[in-house]
Amino acid sequence: MSCKIQWDGELIQRYTINGPRYTSYPTAIQFREDFSQEDMLAAVSRSNASARPLSLYFHIPFCNTVCYYCACNKVITANRRRAEPYLQQLMREIEMQGQLYDNSREVIQLHWGGGTPTFLDSSEMTLLMHKTGKHFNLRNDDTGEYSIELDPRESSPGSIALLRGLGFNRISLGVQDFDPAVQKAVNRVQSEEMVRGVVKAIRDNQFHGLSMDLIYGLPLQTLETNRITIEKTIDLNPDRISLFNYAHLPQLFKVQKQIDESQLPSAEVRLEILQQSIEQLNNAGYQYIGMDHFARPEDPLCQAQNNGELQRNFQGYSTCGGTDMIAMGCSSISKVDNTYFQNSKNIETYQEHLAKGELAIERGYALTDEDRLRRHVITELICHFSLDIGKVERKYGIVFAEHFSESLALLRGMEQDGLLEIRSERIQVTDKGRLLIRTICMAFDSYNMNRLSEQVPTKDTIYSKII
Repeated sequence: MSCKIQWDGELIQRYTINGPRYTSYPTAIQFREDFSQEDMLAAVSRSNASARPLSLYFHIPFCNTVCYYCACNKVITANRRRAEPYLQQLMREIEMQGQLYDNSREVIQLHWGGGTPTFLDSSEMTLLMHKTGKHFNLRNDDTGEYSIELDPRESSPGSIALLRGLGFNRISLGVQDFDPAVQKAVNRVQSEEMVRGVVKAIRDNQFHGLSMDLIYGLPLQTLETNRITIEKTIDLNPDRISLFNYAHLPQLFKVQKQIDESQLPSAEVRLEILQQSIEQLNNAGYQYIGMDHFARPEDPLCQAQNNGELQRNFQGYSTCGGTDMIAMGCSSISKVDNTYFQNSKNIETYQEHLAKGELAIERGYALTDEDRLRRHVITELICHFSLDIGKVERKYGIVFAEHFSESLALLRGMEQDGLLEIRSERIQVTDKGRLLIRTICMAFDSYNMNRLSEQVPTKDTIYSKII
């Protein structure tokens, strides 16, 4: 598979609007509060009948200090005991969810996110993993994809060895930027020596894979400082790199008001930083997966994409397609059969529900047949930059050109600009169009097509900017 990106600054500026990341379709904005427990139980019943393997996600919302750029659902506290009541109710949720699913279904993917999962101490992490293994069928042969997000400031050789012993085999390490001035501006100070020490411990404990998260567009970032950050990251040789665009939305995320807007790089500089970063990563041998993800050619993500098996879920690009995802903890979103459902975002409300012996589901969505069709199309494009029209017609019993006439009309201008090629049997995204795949996908999004057809202003903050 070609992994090239052709940079066209004029087209990028023209097509960079606000749009979904498509970790689900429909997106969470469409979730409804009238989604009932009966809807959820019906989905679980269909899920058990399918015997599909499972993915588990656990949200640990606690952080010791606040990073000013953060848009995650989190609780900032230095009091480690704040985690005790939450952990108690999380384990109650594990029991309740575990009773719903057939225990013969293997958990092939597991992820702890946050917040900072290692805010929990060693005994709490051990207890949580053992509780999970008691109620779900975890693999014990190290063949599952079991990952955890790490903050270098909350990691040590001992804690990393503990995580490996608990069964984790992949690490996602939050680095963001190596420049001391940038780190200070976003209140996330961590030395290069600290990060290198954590990476060494990860290698020493023979984790299967290391992913590193970086952010471009942070205050005080320049072309030169970011060039050095990418250079240092490449030197650490992670298997995967996520290069996220900082979305400055202080009206939605109050902590971002701590950032001095005058220190943010201009839109032009941000694009230059992105272009330079892509060139550095390509020259270092990283393959562009899509959106903001890069990986070594031998990494399972690349292999899955090359084999046409790459999927997308609430954690981003994934090798574990064909699973149902059970998400636990406040704000977490499950995908079970053809439904999504989300727990309460408020930690107190979440705990109150579980304390009363009831699940904390706050809203959800049951996909229609049309949603499933459009999800398939969007997933194929965002994962593989290509769509086999004949396969879609056979699977869903439609005439593609008729069914998607409005979508194809929206794509004609993009085709004329060289972002994609539309043929009778296939839609193929070009190297020039890959960075704009979210815009392309919006043409098939019945809930967001108006953002293309009506030229919705980019000040709209329902979604972040595409680039």
